Amino acid sequence: MTHEMTQHRERTILLLGHDGQIGWELNRRLSALGAVRAVSYPDVDFCDQASLRTLVREAQPDLIVNAAAYTAVDAAEDEPAVARAVNAEGPAVLAEEASHLQCPIVHYSTDFVFDGAQENPYTEVDSPAPLNVYGQTKLDGDRAVLATATRNLVFRVSWIYGMRGRNFFLAVRDRAARGLPLRVVNDQIGAPTWCAAVAEGTVAVLSQVCAGDPSAQPWGLYNMVCGGCVSWYGFAKAFLPQDVSIEPVPSSEYPTRARRPPRSVLDCRKLKKTFGIELPHWHDALKQCLQA
Repeated sequence: MTHEMTQHRERTILLLGHDGQIGWELNRRLSALGAVRAVSYPDVDFCDQASLRTLVREAQPDLIVNAAAYTAVDAAEDEPAVARAVNAEGPAVLAEEASHLQCPIVHYSTDFVFDGAQENPYTEVDSPAPLNVYGQTKLDGDRAVLATATRNLVFRVSWIYGMRGRNFFLAVRDRAARGLPLRVVNDQIGAPTWCAAVAEGTVAVLSQVCAGDPSAQPWGLYNMVCGGCVSWYGFAKAFLPQDVSIEPVPSSEYPTRARRPPRSVLDCRKLKKTFGIELPHWHDALKQCLQA
């Protein structure tokens, strides 16, 4: 057995939020990089910072991957303290512990840190301007991880969907299957991103990072979404049978508790330039998801 393979086997990975959409996919793939200890609520409570610290200190991981998040955008307006604990304060604690251990931490961000007023896709250096509590708490979490952990990777994702959990894709398919009327907004533009594509992209990046000199790694913030862009209406049309009737409506006719960015497309050229990694076009990823 080579020394490299021995190191491979001995690496301990602490995965938080393994029952979420991205977390579930990561849990199936991270074992290629080491021994995975996967935890989710209620085994770990982000509202209890002391227990979060204890978890990390007992696990003594070589890598922390945080896929846990409060993602109920509208509910966050009514539960700002809980959203802040999960999306900002918890990640800050994880980043502090990662810094003490000198181990890398991976954290996931969102396109909702932007207000969507920009025509061009957002890059990693564009200034965030969240429109809602969810976006603000996620932004605060990003900043804490980037500022606190010496070795960090923060991946901004968008419009996550998959075959499990709660997401737009499953909700619309369920309504269509029950013959309920479908009214979908056609003036919010983004990149639907399959959770499995994000997990694969993450593991591909980590494979490079773990094989190199930690002090020489390109740590920091990266956009990681599927290629192309579409409206929610266009996305629904792409995965529903042609005989299903969908009414396109403006956001003004579909009021929600939280404001959403009208155009939150992310530019992923930095990810490709740095790691040579590019997620598939959203339409290709959707085909893969439906086949899977």
